[in-house]
Parts: sequence; C-alpha cells; structure tokens
Amino acid sequence: MSGEKIGWLGRLKAGLQRSSSALKERVLGALRRRRLDQETLDELEEALILADLGVETAQSLVASLKKERFGKEVSEEEVREFLAERMAAILEPLAQPIPHRERFRPQVVLVCGVNGTGKTTTIGKLAKQAKDAGLSVVLAACDTFRAAAVEQLAIWGERNGVPVIRGKEGADPAGLAYTALEKARAEGADLLLIDTAGRLHNKQALMAELQKIVRVLKKLDPEAPHDTILVLDATTGQNAHAQVEIFKSMVDVSGLIVTKLDGTAKGGVVVALARRFGLPVHAVGVGEGIDDLRPFEARAFARALLGLDNGG
Repeated sequence: MSGEKIGWLGRLKAGLQRSSSALKERVLGALRRRRLDQETLDELEEALILADLGVETAQSLVASLKKERFGKEVSEEEVREFLAERMAAILEPLAQPIPHRERFRPQVVLVCGVNGTGKTTTIGKLAKQAKDAGLSVVLAACDTFRAAAVEQLAIWGERNGVPVIRGKEGADPAGLAYTALEKARAEGADLLLIDTAGRLHNKQALMAELQKIVRVLKKLDPEAPHDTILVLDATTGQNAHAQVEIFKSMVDVSGLIVTKLDGTAKGGVVVALARRFGLPVHAVGVGEGIDDLRPFEARAFARALLGLDNGG
C-alpha cells in the first residue's frame, strides 16, 4: 500500500474521529452486560439511531446481530467489527466514482446543493483531479446571484489552470450554462463542471432555475447533463434527507458527494442516505485541503466510522 494511500486512510480516520468517538462510546454503553440480550439490543439500536444512521438502518443492523449472536457473550470490539462489515455491505454497491463518459465531449456534470455545503470548493477539487488525470476541463459559474461564489470559482480556475465561464452579476444562469457548453464544445474539452445556486428558502425559484438550466443544455445536447451531483454537508445530519428529497424533485440527481465529515459527529448519515435513496456516493470530504476529497471507499469508511483500523 502506498504512503499516499495510507495518508488518505489516516486522514479519513482522523476526519471521522468525532463520529467514531461518539458511536464507540454509545456502543460501549449499550454493551455493559456482555451477553447479547434484548435489552442490550434495544440500547444498541438507540445508539445507532443517535449516530444518525437512521431508524431503518439501525433496525436492520441490530436484526442481523440478533440473528447471529443473540444470547451469546460478545465483546465491544466484536460488535463494532460486525457492524462495520454489515455497514460496508450496505455501502459497497453504492461506492462508485463519478463515471468518465468518453463518448460525450464534453461530459456535462451539473453540481447542485444548498449554499454552504462546499459545492464550489468541491467543483474546484474535482477540476484538479480531472486535470491531474489528463482531462481538459471547463468550469461554469452559474450561481450568478452570489458574487462570492463566482469569485471563489474563478480562484479555483486560476489555481488549476482551467477556464471559468462567468457572466455579469445576476445574469441568466441557463443562458450562461448554454454559452459554457458551446465554448467547452468548441474547445474540445473533456469535462464541463457547472456550479449552480442553492437558495432553498425560495424553492420554487430554485426549482425553476435548475429545470431551465437542464432544458437549455438539452437544446445543445439532448442527453445533457450527463451527471447531476448533489453535494451534502454531513454536519446537517438528518436534514440531509430532506435536501435529497427536494433536489430529486427538481432534477434527476444521479449521485452524491458528502463534505465536512471532519466537522461533525453525524457521519453515520452517509449510511442512512445510501440505504434510503440508493444513490451512488461518489466521494467524501474530510477537510479543506486539495486532497481531502476522495472517491468513496465503503469498507474504509465503515471501519473508520466505528473507530477500527483498516487492516482488519
């Protein structure tokens, strides 16, 4: 295993420290009696719900544990190992990197999410990863009503040496997306990443705006956008469910990226979201650094969430 890989696993574990410490403590509290009786299982279920794993996921995990170990003596580490394996099994089919669609030039990726989730930063990091992989990238600053978002994207563009298509403040986001796709196509770019607004307090306006962007892109490419990624902030915990519901009702969300896992004890929400919505989890973020957004690895995540080493 390369030092770089170990470095990422270490950062993932450190990033999930608040989540894993809280979960370990709750599991330990539930297992005071060693023997796995019904009372212990009920307490364990509550511990998992409090860790933002959601009621359905918690019930499913505890039911599996009951089936295999009920009435037996168990250690706290055994239970954590068991839960990690079961969580990894839930997450494994959904741990999928953003697909690279070679038949589209450019591949159009629409990035959405509420303000404050780290959407623009995520786009900057994705642009760097694509550029490092030898792809030519264009960014489109379609959150035209927030000057700060446009500036932030421009800085990322400069840093990564990729062009940013931007308009006047308050310009029509759909018109700008159309222009960006025209330019990206003319330049033979491999990837067009489109930043969008996320003002949820006026859902109707946001919905109309996003749907118009999609409609206008389809005039140039009937299959665009080829991917629609929703960026979620892990610190919002169970509120992330409502955000997925809302954005799914607006556009065809094809995958998720979960950021700010290092700032919360609510990391379990990733498991709950995966189980409930069945959407691919493309990447997770555990910090501000350029390399702190990485493809989602189910087993590494589950083990880090439960405070276990990734070797086991």
